[in-house]
Amino acid sequence: MRLSDYDFDLPADSIAQEAVEPRDRARLLRHAVAEDRTEHGHVCDLPGILEPGDLLVLNDTRVRPARVFANRTSGGRVEFLFLGPATGEGTAAWQTLVRPARKLREGECLDVQGADLQVRALARGVDEEGQPSALWSVELLDASGRALDEPGVEAACESMGRMPLPPYIRREGDGDPRHSTDRDRYQTVYAREPGAVAAPTAGLHFTSELLERLEARGVRLASITLHVGLGTFLPVTVEDPSEHPMHAEWYRVSDEAVAAVEACRDRGGRVVAVGTTSVRALESCATGGSLKAGEGLTRLFLHPGCQLQCVDGLLTNFHLPRSTLLMLVSALAGRERMLELYAEAIEEGYRFYSYGDAMLLLP
Repeated sequence: MRLSDYDFDLPADSIAQEAVEPRDRARLLRHAVAEDRTEHGHVCDLPGILEPGDLLVLNDTRVRPARVFANRTSGGRVEFLFLGPATGEGTAAWQTLVRPARKLREGECLDVQGADLQVRALARGVDEEGQPSALWSVELLDASGRALDEPGVEAACESMGRMPLPPYIRREGDGDPRHSTDRDRYQTVYAREPGAVAAPTAGLHFTSELLERLEARGVRLASITLHVGLGTFLPVTVEDPSEHPMHAEWYRVSDEAVAAVEACRDRGGRVVAVGTTSVRALESCATGGSLKAGEGLTRLFLHPGCQLQCVDGLLTNFHLPRSTLLMLVSALAGRERMLELYAEAIEEGYRFYSYGDAMLLLP
């Protein structure tokens, strides 16, 4: 593999800035891999495409509205993205991505905008080369100066935090986070487990009504959890992708999910993952052709040449060029064919990335 083999030109106006309403009216490029046949429709067509006995595997992670803005005593504004509880500094410390990070000082307290809270900077992280990074461990303090515990930070983020939209989605100003449509729209309707810093975007297309129609069709549903991490946005910077340090993400595949996959196999159905995150979770628990329940951190890097053991089909959005996600979807249809499908999607006016349209790859 070469990184340059996964490059393509994408017009700027192909990057979706707003989500389609209703959710399931997003366009759907459907490709049957074995027959090399492509059709165009909409996500709401899924009940007529999937067969009774098929299994859809959904990622029930919930995006934490964790962008918090605070002011320094000098008046400068700093953005903190709360990634998760930190280790090594005490139970109240959280790891955050800070912008701008270079002016922050250890021990400094900043006033949170829109809340009677403060952020206290504890220590700055370093990158793999030992250089200061944009990561800081911090504490969130209440009005009395007491550091909030994990549930307290979660509640504070839910109350006044903004959604961590990808940088290619641009919003004019910040507005009041309580009135932002992104708080609802950048979240799947079945999200349950808080912990993601980005949405599993293929799942954004589903409505409750569409899920009911699929179940009425005889399509079964199962859930796994994979908390999408900051690393999902990291670019591949080496020409040989095998040298890329794959990011780690926490996942859980339950006994119930394993039973659902086994039952699907027994009845001759197809296991269709909703999103690349569902693929990574399932394949991280698949060994020797069998699926075992488990949880932990996965650094699984799937690409052409990898044989998927559990997943037959995939519903996914369109991904960035030169990305590990584009390499993952290419594992199902091949690199050359995938790039041809992407070129067709651009030609047909499909919308790309998080709020964009979808592709369904079936065996």
